[in-house]
Amino acid sequence: MHPMTLLETRVAPEWVDYNGHMNDAEYARVFSLAVEALMEHIGLDAEGRARHAYTIYTLETHLCYRSEAQEDEPLTVDLMLLDHDAKRLHVFFTMRDGEDRELATSEQMLMGMSTESGRPGAFPEAVAERIAVLPRPADGEWPPLAGRRIGIPRHDR
Repeated sequence: MHPMTLLETRVAPEWVDYNGHMNDAEYARVFSLAVEALMEHIGLDAEGRARHAYTIYTLETHLCYRSEAQEDEPLTVDLMLLDHDAKRLHVFFTMRDGEDRELATSEQMLMGMSTESGRPGAFPEAVAERIAVLPRPADGEWPPLAGRRIGIPRHDR
């Protein structure tokens, strides 16, 4: 299955740093906007969050910078659902430029939360139904950058 485009935006002038390209923190901002777009897509927009008394928190993120983005450059963020259970989503986002060049990836673990109790809870049924049809990679075909760990490769270990 192919990834789903969740977000289209452009590199804002205030996102550009002293090196003349998008600051590293702004990549995280764009992926955060993609999480918000995902929430809207699965029925957790402002109205859905209020109706279900439910939201999503980010538990963990792993961002890989692949290439530089320039001011006013178009950005597209695609989603693949790697895994999920009753209250968690393991997602993989890919950010591309207008020429379909990979700029960055973000692998994230998201947790569904009751806004009434402040505790994790199962996705509301309508939300779970939308999650069930999100695009997933074929068996054994995760994106190459998914599941990576950070570290310095050592040959003496």
